[in-house]
Amino acid sequence: MGGQACVFYGAAQFSKDIDLALLAEEENYARLRAALDELDAPRIAVPPFDPAALERGHAVHFRCQRADVRGLRVDVMTRLRDLAPFPILWDRRTTITDEKGYQFDLLAVEDLVQAKKTQRMKDWPMIDALVENHFLANAATPTAERVAFWLCEARTPHRIIDLAQRFPAETHALLAARPLLEHALRADAEAMRPALDAEVRTEQEKDRAYWAPLKREMEEFRRLERL
Repeated sequence: MGGQACVFYGAAQFSKDIDLALLAEEENYARLRAALDELDAPRIAVPPFDPAALERGHAVHFRCQRADVRGLRVDVMTRLRDLAPFPILWDRRTTITDEKGYQFDLLAVEDLVQAKKTQRMKDWPMIDALVENHFLANAATPTAERVAFWLCEARTPHRIIDLAQRFPAETHALLAARPLLEHALRADAEAMRPALDAEVRTEQEKDRAYWAPLKREMEEFRRLERL
C-alpha cells in the first residue's frame, strides 16, 4: 500500500520498506506472525503488535533479520485515514503477476493516491506520477470513473487544463468538489499553482490532526516500555 505499490505502478524507482494493509481478523494475525517469524523480523518500535492499537490507526513496525532480506522493514496497518474498510479495498485491488508467476495484490491506484496524501512532501510527487501514469495508460478509454479520478486528483496545471478542455461537462460537474477547476476552464495555469499548493496544505493539516492523538498515545507506549 506504500512505496512498493508505487514502484509497481511506475510512480517510484525504489522503496526502503514494505507497507501492508491487513484484514483485521485473528486468523490473519496468526498468519502474519508466522511469516514474520520465518523472516526473523522482530518488532522495532512502538506501538506493540496489538489488534486494538491497529484498529485505532497505528502502524506496527518490524525489521527482517534473515540473511536474504536483512534490514528490510515491514510496516503493517489495518486502518488508513479517509480510506474505505479493508473488504472494500480488497474488492477493488489491483493484482499484478510477475514473470515467475508470483501474484502481488496492490491498493487500487485511486486508493493509493488517497493513502499518499500525507504530511511528507516526498509523497506528493508520487501522487502526481500515479495519476499521470494512470491517465497515459487509459486515455484511450476514458470512462466516467476515470475522468472523474483524473480531474479530481491530477497535480500539474497543464494536465488539469488539458483534461478540462477534453471534458468540459465533467469539469463543470466537479467544480464544487474541486474549485480550482474553474481556473482550468479558463486555462489559467498561474492561478492554479497556488490553488494546488493550498490543496496540499489542507491535506497535510488533516493528516496532522489525524496523527496527533496517535502520536500522544505512542509517547505513552514508549514510557510504558521504559518502565
